[in-house]
Amino acid sequence: MVPVTVPSVAVSELPARLPDGVVLLDVREGDEWAAGHVPGALHIPMSELVGRLDELPGDREIYVLCRVGERSALVTQYLNAHGWDAANVDGGMRVWAAHGRPMVAEIDGAEPEVI
Repeated sequence: MVPVTVPSVAVSELPARLPDGVVLLDVREGDEWAAGHVPGALHIPMSELVGRLDELPGDREIYVLCRVGERSALVTQYLNAHGWDAANVDGGMRVWAAHGRPMVAEIDGAEPEVI
């Protein structure tokens, strides 16, 4: 069996403010999202993806993000196999946070964090 290469991008290669039309898809679960996420990201948990594919634009670049990059790599592989132009964000939210990139929390008064 030949290993599948998943297109990926380093957090440091992404502009601090993503250009209009670029989608940052966060596939983590609800509690992870609530604790801390990228402002403006689209949240579709991996467990709900197949049922919510109609929410993804077919004509835009999609960067897929999870906590460390494993779930997002699987989602990236799936999306690319089904016609989307997707890339995995290497290291996920842990690397995003380590680079001091913007994050927000859905929990009132809480500092955003990666759980």
